[in-house]
Amino acid sequence: MSNSGLFITLEGTEGCGKSTQAKLLAEYLQSLGHSVVLTREPGGTELGSKIRTILLDKSNSIDNLAEILLFAADRAQHISQTIKPALEKGQIVICDRYVDSTTAYQSGGKGLDSKLIKAVNDISGASFLPELTIVFEVDIETGLKRATKGGADRFELEDLAFHSRVRDSYREIARQEPKRVKIININGQSIENVQRSVEDVLKVLLNKRESIK
Repeated sequence: MSNSGLFITLEGTEGCGKSTQAKLLAEYLQSLGHSVVLTREPGGTELGSKIRTILLDKSNSIDNLAEILLFAADRAQHISQTIKPALEKGQIVICDRYVDSTTAYQSGGKGLDSKLIKAVNDISGASFLPELTIVFEVDIETGLKRATKGGADRFELEDLAFHSRVRDSYREIARQEPKRVKIININGQSIENVQRSVEDVLKVLLNKRESIK
């Protein structure tokens, strides 16, 4: 990874507002003069968009192993075509979901073996881990109501127990990697307040990077 490039990922359960915050964060960083690439998983490339359609289509019945391998294929293409080139140019990459989603959803939510998840993540994305990951935590039922207003995708149709396990998995990831992963609880907060919290977390990282130059 380039020393000047910065990789940030935003994570969370359904309806947590991370996509909105990703756009706001990109705009904030651009206002500071940074070159920003805003992307997402799955779907950050042309191939990835096709994989995303397959993964989210509620009419598809996908084997759990096949599912995680589809995510890995999307990520491999995403790193090669979007993330790595941007970082090498010294740009800031903001990604809506990344390897932690695979851990939270496929291991935490669906119960796949953690060693398998780690192996897949290592192959597909370990060489490009984010420097900062922000996890947005929201009440599960509230988030699902927000997420499914326009209809539910394949993951949003999972039961509350599944989504609770996903949330718990995110908490465990943050516990294990407190330097990289920061949790922001958005319950009862306005979009503007959450945005300020994100900016505060980011400023700490940017100041730290500046001090070691």
